Amino acid sequence: MSNNGKPDRGSVDLNSEECKGCGLCVEACPPKVLRLAERLNHYGYHPAEYLGACTGCGICFFVCPEPGAIKVLRLAA
Repeated sequence: MSNNGKPDRGSVDLNSEECKGCGLCVEACPPKVLRLAERLNHYGYHPAEYLGACTGCGICFFVCPEPGAIKVLRLAA
């Protein structure tokens, strides 16, 4: 269950070691369930992190310039 009481429709799998911390996914996410982490990855960037309550729209995947950094999983209804 998401914070608003509705069931999650998806999930985001982030590879923080591939993320360059550009923030495009954070800005593009309609439900605002992504943010840049305070910690640094091995490149020295603040990677994106998933907060939960994904709608499964996939916009973050499409705006991400790093292949393999984001996977969006849609949950069966």
